[in-house]
This record gives sequence, structure tokens and C-alpha cells, in this order.
Amino acid sequence: MLEFDFMRRTLMAGLMFAIALPLIGIVMINRKTSMVSDALSHVSLTGVGLGLILGFDPVIGAVISCIVAGFCIEGIREKMPQFGDMAVAIILSAGLGLAVILADFAPGGNTFESYLFGSISAVTIDNLIGTFLAFLATVIISIVLYAGLSDSAIDETLARLAGVRVKIVNGIFTCLSAIMIGLACKVVGALLVVSLVTLPVATALILSRSYKQTCIIAVILGVIYTISGLCFSYYNDVRPGGSIVMAAIIGIVIFLIVGRIWRKPTLKQELEKEASKAQAQNA
Repeated sequence: MLEFDFMRRTLMAGLMFAIALPLIGIVMINRKTSMVSDALSHVSLTGVGLGLILGFDPVIGAVISCIVAGFCIEGIREKMPQFGDMAVAIILSAGLGLAVILADFAPGGNTFESYLFGSISAVTIDNLIGTFLAFLATVIISIVLYAGLSDSAIDETLARLAGVRVKIVNGIFTCLSAIMIGLACKVVGALLVVSLVTLPVATALILSRSYKQTCIIAVILGVIYTISGLCFSYYNDVRPGGSIVMAAIIGIVIFLIVGRIWRKPTLKQELEKEASKAQAQNA
């Protein structure tokens, strides 16, 4: 598999997404804005359509459209905080509607489709360089602004009282999220990027006991899911996005079952519990 240049590029890009996207997903899930990633991934199709029609790199169009949409969502949420979900729905609907119209004018239906579901052979050297720069920025910002991101994700009011510049932190996070999601549409697929943002974090929440543990476990699981999905995609000639998602779903199911069995009290523990209750009542 690694003898082919396109597979080496895809694996490198996939590993970078597997690390960066869960780091973004942790903040989004704690902020209860995980559906923003879904909105941005759908809006990225508008940029893809414009790129195909006007003749420039569709990935650049996807990134620009995601950045604009991300700040539009944040602007609406800031002006009308009680209608945060409505902001996501408005931007998602507008972006997806425009993408559907542009798809009819885009040359080459197969090309547009590859951005919908991802393509294992579509990553170029330029894409890899752009992904590396965005990945590096995401990891550095996640480490440098770890306290600010975690505080603002849990409670923005308390974060402000703690001295966190919430508006600046949110702006940086929104920009990085939009860039990474826009870039990921080529490998994972615009319709499935949200899965790599949320599913590793969802699995990590089953296992972890702290915010830091969630970060570490989510990244490890993201790498495992991505490598498994890409390998399955290569050997079975299926879309990489779907393979990665199914690997993540299988992972969640396994950890749910193992966690339920692990936490299930033994018969001895149940008897001891009942005996202690009886003693307490008699006392």
C-alpha cells in the first residue's frame, strides 16, 4: 500500500486530520456547538462548486466559504444567543442550497462527488502542505490556549472572570475550525467530516474522567479510526470517508459494551451492598 505516492500522501493527510479534528471537536462538544462542524462541512460544498466553475482550486474555495460561514454563525450567536441553533440551521441551509445550484453548473459530476464523500487518491502535494500548516497551527493553538479554550468551552462567563479574552479565543478557534474542516472535505468528504470531529470525542467521553484525558484519548482514537478506515478503503476500493465513519461507529459500540460489562457490579458486590443496606435499616 505504501509503495504508491498517493497512498503516502493520503495517510499523512489523514493522520493530521485525525489529530486536529478531534481537538476541535472537544471544544465544540463542550460548547454544545458540535453541529457547527456539520454546517461548515456542508457550506464547504459552495466553495467547491465555485472553484470548479471558476477554475481555481476547489479546496481553497471550500476553506474560504467555511471561514465566512463560521464567522457568520458566531456573529448571529453573539447578537442572538438564545437562537444559537437557528444560526447553524440558517447557514447550513443557505450553504447547502447554493451548493446544490452550483453543482448543476460544475463541470464533471464525478469531480464534485469526490468532495461529497472523499477520495483516497485526490490529495496533492499542495493540499498536503496546506494541511500541514493548518495542522501545525491547530496543535500549537490547542496547547498554547489550552486553558482559555477549556474554560471558554465549559463556561464563557467564568472564563471572562478568569481573565480569558473569550472573543479573541473564539475568533481564533472559529478560523482554525473552518480551515481544517474545509481542507478535510477532500479526503474525508464534506458530508462526513462532522463524524471525524465528533465520533472520537464521543468515544473518549465514555472512557475519560477529565478534560485532559478526553483530549489524549480522542486523538489516539481519531488516529486508530482514520488508519483503519483508510486501509479498509484501499483494500476494498470503497470511499475513505464512509470507512472511517464505520470504524468509529464500531469503536463506539465496542467501548460501550466493554464499559457496561466493566462497570457491571459482580454478584458479591451486589450481596455486600444489600447487606450494608439491611444493617443500616436495622441500626
